[in-house]
Amino acid sequence: MKPLWALAAVFALQACGPETIETVAPVPLAQQSSALDVIASDYVKLTLELGEQEAGYVDAYYGPAEWAEAAKAKPRDMRQLGNAIVDLMLRIDVLAQDQDAAIEARKKFLSAQLEAAHARHAMMQDERFPFVEEAQKLFGVTPELLPLAVFDPVLEEIEKLAPGDGPLSERVAAFERNYIIPKDRLKPVFDTAIAECKARTQAHFDLPESENFKMEFVTGKSWSGYNYYQGNYQSLIQINTDLPIFIGRAVDLGCHEGYPGHHVYNMLLEQNLTKDRGWQEFAIYPLYSPQSLIAEGSANYGIELAFSGQERLDYERDVLYPLAGLDPDTAAAYWALQIAKKALSGARMTIAQQYLDGEITRDQAIALNQKYQLVSAERAAQMTDFNEQYRSYVINYGLGQDMVREWIEAQGDAPIWRWKAMERLLSEPMLPGDLLVR
Repeated sequence: MKPLWALAAVFALQACGPETIETVAPVPLAQQSSALDVIASDYVKLTLELGEQEAGYVDAYYGPAEWAEAAKAKPRDMRQLGNAIVDLMLRIDVLAQDQDAAIEARKKFLSAQLEAAHARHAMMQDERFPFVEEAQKLFGVTPELLPLAVFDPVLEEIEKLAPGDGPLSERVAAFERNYIIPKDRLKPVFDTAIAECKARTQAHFDLPESENFKMEFVTGKSWSGYNYYQGNYQSLIQINTDLPIFIGRAVDLGCHEGYPGHHVYNMLLEQNLTKDRGWQEFAIYPLYSPQSLIAEGSANYGIELAFSGQERLDYERDVLYPLAGLDPDTAAAYWALQIAKKALSGARMTIAQQYLDGEITRDQAIALNQKYQLVSAERAAQMTDFNEQYRSYVINYGLGQDMVREWIEAQGDAPIWRWKAMERLLSEPMLPGDLLVR
């Protein structure tokens, strides 16, 4: 029996005109691998064309150049692209079950990516979904949002770390101003931190010999860091300097954007799936898809995998603080505050939901971000800008990290087993549902 979306899709195709209707016959098992390769190629071409409709939809692409050129030269219109999404869904649906678990995982991955494309295609035409529904449609998970009052006891505990008069967010901001990396020291601090992130990752992963990245400092962005994967094991890592950068962000961004984060994730997919298996669908990464929860969740968890709490404090105090010209004797106080603030991460999703669902104004969202994320007004505004641009994407950071952590740490307690689990996560067609620990 076809799933309900497939039945609805048939009616949608019929409504678009007889020229779009084709009977999708079952594919013999022996022909499935080649049929899936054709579907994957069509999926890549479709995704490239969707990327022509929305800037930023395609986060990375390193497949055949002629496909990208064709997408620019002869893009289909939105109606045709919608029909093409449904057609690919139906073509996957008629494939018989395969005994090869890898083939089944591949089919499941493509189906999930296409369901997200279907939702994003609607959003490109100004359809809007409630925050939780949007997150489920795009990223394959249903976030559980906590009332902001749940985070009030956390704020009360942090009051003890930043005593004084005035709003807590202002006291915290004043305290953290002592930990800003001077602009003329940003590059050596980041170069050093990224090199350490790489060394710790390389101790567990066999990275391609030719891998490398280029780092740039930029302005005018709603995010703090971004990895643009270029293919052939190369990345462009950009760090936003619109606002002051605190000492803790060097390790955060070095791991998240680099090792074992986005740079390594994309490299391992390219090496193990695109090159070794010939699975072209992994040569493209649509940002608004379940793949993003894996990408962001693993990049965030990769920070704590590479640096345990005490190891990180020791490294930052002994290496990065002197390099940044900061007082190493105060490192423990700053670290204690950052640990305490982690318990507030869930508030970011709740504030985003309230704002995007129209329950609060932009000014109220900024004020709540300032209060519950303990940041300056300028940084709270930047966080709100991010929510406006990327909408429910925000769930991938906190919720993604929690799901990745739970799955990886269920694989074993010893660091070697956690690194092995991380490598598997970054090398296979994993989906958010695969992370649910049963």
